[in-house]
Amino acid sequence: LPQVRGKSIPTPLVVFPPGVVVRSPRHAGSVTAYVLKGTLNSQLNSDPVGTFGPGGSWFEPPGTLHTYVANPSATEPAQILAIFVADSDCGKLTIF
Repeated sequence: LPQVRGKSIPTPLVVFPPGVVVRSPRHAGSVTAYVLKGTLNSQLNSDPVGTFGPGGSWFEPPGTLHTYVANPSATEPAQILAIFVADSDCGKLTIF
């Protein structure tokens, strides 16, 4: 983001193996997750769990606790494109 000094937009591709459950990560900055493949169940803070398939997305404001994300498939991986807007020197994007 050349017009916003000190900010960057990392966009990692994240693969969730079949059956994986991830609990309680936090992320640097804001993040939008866009599902490319498969299905994911996702919960932010104490909100209800949402189910997201290809083309689905969710937004996590800074400081949000990503309480839960899981790939419910026993056989198929799921993929998201994670679009972060974070401080350029924020360090790790995901903190457990």
